[in-house]
Amino acid sequence: MKILQVSDIHSDHKKLMEHLKNNRADLIIITGDITQFGPPELGEDILNDISTFNIPVLAIPGNCDPVEISGRIDNSRAVNVHGRSLVINGIGICGFGGSNHTPFNTPQEFEEVEIYDGVSSAIKGVSQEKISLLLTHAPPYGTKTDTLPSGDHAGSTSIRKIIEEYQPTVNLCGHIHESRGIDQIGKTITVNPGDLSRGHGCLINIDDPEDALSIRVEIIEL
Repeated sequence: MKILQVSDIHSDHKKLMEHLKNNRADLIIITGDITQFGPPELGEDILNDISTFNIPVLAIPGNCDPVEISGRIDNSRAVNVHGRSLVINGIGICGFGGSNHTPFNTPQEFEEVEIYDGVSSAIKGVSQEKISLLLTHAPPYGTKTDTLPSGDHAGSTSIRKIIEEYQPTVNLCGHIHESRGIDQIGKTITVNPGDLSRGHGCLINIDDPEDALSIRVEIIEL
């Protein structure tokens, strides 16, 4: 199974549309910031555009998306994974959008306890699967995926705690554009592909849904 992950579209999905004309995937995952503060209907339009390639699309909101975006994801051809879980081809997938608090007072910011409760509830639905993907907009705290240019970490302590407790196979995140990279927390691979608006993405290849060792993760340019 070939999965294409992108994050931080910020209302500009042209590079993804061009990429999909010549590159196939079995699943597309969008980990938040579909829009740049809206409008909500633009998020729905973007997801419907991406869905025209007849590839299943899963999405969660980001902190820069308006609160109303979740309803628009539900109305679109994509599947909203915020606070939810599902199984596709034997692979468990769950998600939680938005972020922990930022200095910018963006629309979808949560207290750490809200993040912990939301992610914990979602991940329990896939905890028995051999391979599980945790989709979050915010990266886990204290990793290569949440490091600001200053060296400070801006990720979520709750997401890190959930990863330490449940050890999902892969955590696909975004949010911190400058922290494009791959890291590991215990057995969990965490990936921040960078922002799609600059042509960044990630490919996840899963050869065997029964074998977590069959996963290959690669950050790519679209």
